[in-house]
Amino acid sequence: MNAISLDATDCRILTVLQHEGRISNLDLAERISLSPSACLRRLRLLEEQGVIERYRACLNREVLGFELEAFVQVSMRNEQENWHERFAEAVRDWPEVIGAFVVTGETHYLLHVLAHHLKHYSDFVLTRLYKAPGVLDIRSNIVLQTLKEDSGVPVSLVPGAKA
Repeated sequence: MNAISLDATDCRILTVLQHEGRISNLDLAERISLSPSACLRRLRLLEEQGVIERYRACLNREVLGFELEAFVQVSMRNEQENWHERFAEAVRDWPEVIGAFVVTGETHYLLHVLAHHLKHYSDFVLTRLYKAPGVLDIRSNIVLQTLKEDSGVPVSLVPGAKA
């Protein structure tokens, strides 16, 4: 799929929306120096083109009681039939896993896991992760401090974007 061409106004709209998803069209138009109707037309076009995939709220993990965050590397036994499909299906059912990636390197998967505390994480690992079909080994990396976290897209780096 080819990257879409964005002009400077599109980039400003996307940058504001990634930080303030609930901003009103009137406030957005004012921030990017457009009329409300022109802003809304551009916004709808970005949605129709699939540039804006969805809107969502960012929740505070600590306020909700998630004190432990981990990145878990998972290695699999390749000799089992359908090992990838079976593991992928299991991962989708685990609410603790907020991100799951097939990766290159020494392991097959990288999981991003949230848990309320160490016992919750330990229970998850021992009762579900280790018992998943084909799991050979796991290596946990517990997050001690977050230096940077942004789930947005760096709009200024989009190929063809005219900032």
